[in-house]
Amino acid sequence: MSETARNVIAAKARQGHGKGPARRLREEGLIPAVVYGEHSTPLSVAVDPAAVLEAIKTPLRFNTLITLKLDAGDKRVLFKDYQVDPVTRRLLHADFLEVVLDKPVKVRVPVTATGKALGVVDGGILSVSAKEIVVEALPERIPAQIEVDVTPLKMGQSIHVSEVKAPAGAKLVFATDYVVAYVAVPEKEEVVAVAAVVPGAEGVVAPAAGAAAPAPGAAVPAAAAVAPATGKPAEAKPAAGKGGEAKGGKK
Repeated sequence: MSETARNVIAAKARQGHGKGPARRLREEGLIPAVVYGEHSTPLSVAVDPAAVLEAIKTPLRFNTLITLKLDAGDKRVLFKDYQVDPVTRRLLHADFLEVVLDKPVKVRVPVTATGKALGVVDGGILSVSAKEIVVEALPERIPAQIEVDVTPLKMGQSIHVSEVKAPAGAKLVFATDYVVAYVAVPEKEEVVAVAAVVPGAEGVVAPAAGAAAPAPGAAVPAAAAVAPATGKPAEAKPAAGKGGEAKGGKK
């Protein structure tokens, strides 16, 4: 199938609205759709969902220029929005934007990073924070992607949208000079010291770094023999007897 034939979709005007007419359309293998434009009244049509999906199988994807064949005359449109069944993922509804070939339109174009950043070579991490950029261009001059050369980026540096070169015939549209891509400095891993475990002496605190190790054959002090933080030996408390009194005390 040629590119021109693929981008042509047969459509027919529809009158009914609501769930009932929409269900009957789907039983016929069609889906409801709406064509709207800046200077035109919205038009309700019915189209073949398979033909719609086939039409956007181009590098431009949603920005593919499509021709709707109608009895009242052809319309040049862009596939703008859609609804799908949450379970089957089948296309349920489509919205088309009518365009005029000699008037520019604003569309979102995906961003593609090219080259290898200097900061990545030094161990940094490249992040593309802007997945799309709004572009203004004639319908037939819409670019498939916007290439951003990240090669000059060093560690900690970034590229803003004002620094991105617009494709030929297109203009980048932005209100704020946001970051498109940057090279992040990797976080340093913290080294946590792990106390050595002496077999058969659970609870024994390992000697601090630099402390002399016990001599071979010397007894390792039990955990209970370790003095409290005050440095004083722990006092033994008499066991409680009946009635809450200590054994050996006065009755």
